[in-house]
Amino acid sequence: MTDLVPIFDGHNDTLLRLYQSSGDVEAEFLQGSAKGHIDLPRARTGGFFGGMFAMFPPPMKKTNFDPDPKARQYDVPLPPELAQNDALVSTIGMASILFRIERAAPDAFAVCRSAQDIRAAMSRGAMAAVFHIEGCEAIDPDLAALDLLYAAGLRSLGIVWSRPNAFGFGVPFRFPSTPDIGPGLSDAGKELVRACNRLKVMIDLSHLNEAGFRDVAALSDAPLIATHSNVHAISPHARNLTNSQLSAIRDSGGLVGLNFAAGFLRDDGHMNANTDIEVMVRHVDAMLEALGEDGVALGSDFDGAVIPKPIGDVAGLPKLIEAFAARGYGKELIEKIAWKNWVAMLEKQIG
Repeated sequence: MTDLVPIFDGHNDTLLRLYQSSGDVEAEFLQGSAKGHIDLPRARTGGFFGGMFAMFPPPMKKTNFDPDPKARQYDVPLPPELAQNDALVSTIGMASILFRIERAAPDAFAVCRSAQDIRAAMSRGAMAAVFHIEGCEAIDPDLAALDLLYAAGLRSLGIVWSRPNAFGFGVPFRFPSTPDIGPGLSDAGKELVRACNRLKVMIDLSHLNEAGFRDVAALSDAPLIATHSNVHAISPHARNLTNSQLSAIRDSGGLVGLNFAAGFLRDDGHMNANTDIEVMVRHVDAMLEALGEDGVALGSDFDGAVIPKPIGDVAGLPKLIEAFAARGYGKELIEKIAWKNWVAMLEKQIG
């Protein structure tokens, strides 16, 4: 355990998994289970000490997002837009789980509102959780809900999750495809960016289309962040970042978290768990070249994606660290990618 490299992760969907569970969700997370990718015991095994815990409002009707595994190209239908009231119900439900876990085990789990909170949790061995929403359907165009969610602890948000909403347009699950699909931010979306800058809420560009990306880059006074995205030149999926987007992120002093989702790693776009760690390292190599050592981190998408079998779940994270070392990454660089870059960026973004 003492040899584990600490890991802070840019994105997981564990709260959605727990929200959709029929069991005792606090016990399921704190005591561990065979479900999903993250719980506290497995996190300790893997060195995972914290991350952005996303709240993604699920569609009202279940939608199959899995493309034909043999297809050379695909365009997965997205669910329709989600009404604010429906999104608010699920977002509050997931936030409740976050705070109930903290209340049940305050020495082991902490909701963090600043980088200082994250460092304090790390120093005492508690898991640090940052309140993040993925897709702003729960927020009204007048932004009243943003104030309430911020007061509750919200410190990071993704403007869209692929489907369109009142603020902007996302990229579809389309392969091969450019992310340059659809119009940019709405007027409400532009005001949301300004409000996030005022409040010091971090804006996540993952899932946002290229026109929206450019709008954020033009409006925001904060570094550009994609919490869980990969390199389009390696895997030409609409969800991945082009060279021009990576350049804009670097120029802003921003950061990208490596997404572990197999379909965004592979050059064939397949959601296939039989994906080697070497592919993950290839993306990180390219990110380091495009962004520099301070611009690369991890954004696993645990509990929200098909994860390469060699990793499996959060307990398998040391295998990725070993692969970095085998590639010749030094200790300092590995620590930057594993956690230091995220904590430093959050200090700039949220204080």
